[in-house]
Amino acid sequence: MKQVLIKGGGVVVQDVPAPTVGPRNILVRVRHSCVSVGTEMSSVKMSGLPLYRRALKQPHHVKRALKLMADNGVKRTYDMIKGRLDAGLPAGYSAAGEVVAVGEEVSEFKPGDIVACAGAGIANHAELIDVPVNLANLVPEGLDTEVASTVTLGAIAMQGVRRANPTFGETIVVIGLGILGQIAAQLLKAAGCVVIGTDVDPQRVQIARANGMDHGLTPADGALAERVTQLSNGFGADAVIITAASQSSEIVAQAFQACRRKGRVVLVGDVGLNIDRNDMYVKELDFLISTSYGPGRYDPVYEEEGRDYPLAYVRWTENRNMQEYLRLLSTGALTFANMPREVFPVTEATQAYESLKSAAKPLLVVLQYPHREEAVAPSVVLREARAPHTGKIRLALCGAGGFALGMHLPNLAKLTDQFQLATVMSRTGANAVMAANRFGAAKATTDFDDVLRDPDIDLVLIATRHDQHAAMTLTALEAGKNVFVEKPLAIHEAQLAEIEEFFRDKSSTPVLMTGFNRRFAPGVTALLPSLRTRKTPLIANYRMNAGFIPNDHWVHGPQGGGRNIGEACHIYDLFNALTGSTYESVEAMSIVPNSKHWRRDDNFVATARYRDGSVCTLTYTALGDKSYAKERCDIFADGKVYSLDDFKSASVSTARKPLWKSWTIEKGQREELQALAKTIREGAPWPISLEDQIAATRMSFDVENQLAG
Repeated sequence: MKQVLIKGGGVVVQDVPAPTVGPRNILVRVRHSCVSVGTEMSSVKMSGLPLYRRALKQPHHVKRALKLMADNGVKRTYDMIKGRLDAGLPAGYSAAGEVVAVGEEVSEFKPGDIVACAGAGIANHAELIDVPVNLANLVPEGLDTEVASTVTLGAIAMQGVRRANPTFGETIVVIGLGILGQIAAQLLKAAGCVVIGTDVDPQRVQIARANGMDHGLTPADGALAERVTQLSNGFGADAVIITAASQSSEIVAQAFQACRRKGRVVLVGDVGLNIDRNDMYVKELDFLISTSYGPGRYDPVYEEEGRDYPLAYVRWTENRNMQEYLRLLSTGALTFANMPREVFPVTEATQAYESLKSAAKPLLVVLQYPHREEAVAPSVVLREARAPHTGKIRLALCGAGGFALGMHLPNLAKLTDQFQLATVMSRTGANAVMAANRFGAAKATTDFDDVLRDPDIDLVLIATRHDQHAAMTLTALEAGKNVFVEKPLAIHEAQLAEIEEFFRDKSSTPVLMTGFNRRFAPGVTALLPSLRTRKTPLIANYRMNAGFIPNDHWVHGPQGGGRNIGEACHIYDLFNALTGSTYESVEAMSIVPNSKHWRRDDNFVATARYRDGSVCTLTYTALGDKSYAKERCDIFADGKVYSLDDFKSASVSTARKPLWKSWTIEKGQREELQALAKTIREGAPWPISLEDQIAATRMSFDVENQLAG
């Protein structure tokens, strides 16, 4: 399918695999999508800046990059960031079209429905989009999709108006009469307000007047505050809604000055916020921020999982704002009459964006998508496939998220004597194409079954979200594929039991390896020879200063399974490797939180006993300082103390020098791939026995049950 991507200061139209439909999603064949003049043009400009200038404009990203550099080194971090930016970012967040498929858990829509959709990264400028149910609405009969494709802009404007809390007869000022300001002005008129609008462009003022706005002002008419006072019987505006976009803080100052005492100012647009306290204090003004489409925005439970807020408690959600906007359009209470707009076929998206750079740019640009049967193809061949190389493992990556892009693919690129990347599969086609192009794969796909049907694929590397691991692993094993699955292997006991059952009573099976990489870390392998010849049981104390993750992060939810199952399982496997023995029992105890800010399941101590008499204790906490080293392990045995310090050094108390040392954190990700290659190519024993993989996973379940109790 065709999709518009932002890259290098412009836009490109690229062929990418069509998405597949999620369980609580609908698959929509787009007819029209609306270009957001302000937001998208800002992204285009930003994409053309060199990295250092982007960093100056986005300091929050710099902090994250510095942390990545400390962990992974400068070059690896630079390559990861530059590769993602060079690949392009999906454009668009407002579209309308026809439902062609629905997820297995969807009852609100059916194929053939005409819907309007919202969401950055979801309602893209693309021929097909996979949309969660709470970000889609039925289009009223008689309303064409060209107009309905503005639904996101309409919901943004509506939420700004709701934040202003207008009442019948109030005087409201709208600063900035772009498309958001035009819609806001009409909404305010529909609410019975006296509307004053202002813009630097006289033509936009005339358009708003033609569509019902009461008074229109330009800078040529004099100071805004003075003119508003004159037009409001000397009182000033009851409220001001800012829909302009400018770096200047003067706009906010003008809004405050135009208000009456105890008035309200609502910020919808993107303007400078260097606020003079006196502008607000003397009149005791309320200054409000309007967050996008309405309640539910940025809440993954609402947007991604499709759980609605009860109407009795949240009357106007983002979905209900979208619905009301579409209703007002269908009744004629809102109109796009008199508004200059241009429609371009998606293949001419570059020209569409160029039109927005001209002085006479239209208020609205819409992309149109002619019906193409071939658009639904879930796979795209990017280059001629290399012939299978004798001795090389042909690999398909499933899940092209940040970890796979930043860790596994760069490592595979350094192991081309052992691996050959054939296919990249991702939930989003643009991600799959980006990763495939960057690392030389011949095919990009969104279809897992396409990977399993390929007879030349020797190994499936699964790096999706945690809740998908077990099912994908089992399906791939049943298809006869060797599997490397990132941790955790499973997040529920029933999933683990199914995998165990697959291997029961089989003399020959594909290889299964869970990404418990820490046992392969150079620091650990430096310690293991001495631990293997010890005469006493060992005591291991492992501290993981994991860092706080907000409660609404996906890791804590049903997709992640929690941090004990999702991350601490690494350490349970490392305990298996250090002892070389069989896990017998575990006792876990958590904090008793004095606030819901803190969780039991990422602040706990777990102590495991092994058959050889060893005892291993994990202290896992989110209470600590993130700037402090994340991981340390001290092992006591044979009158010695072995220490592993944040995977940068390994030492033993009886030696004057470290056994191993590195400038960067080395947790064994490359080494685990090398070990797996040896197994598949040479028939060596599994890098991690099935028993150890099951034991580490089951230990995480045992700990979880105790923490929950």
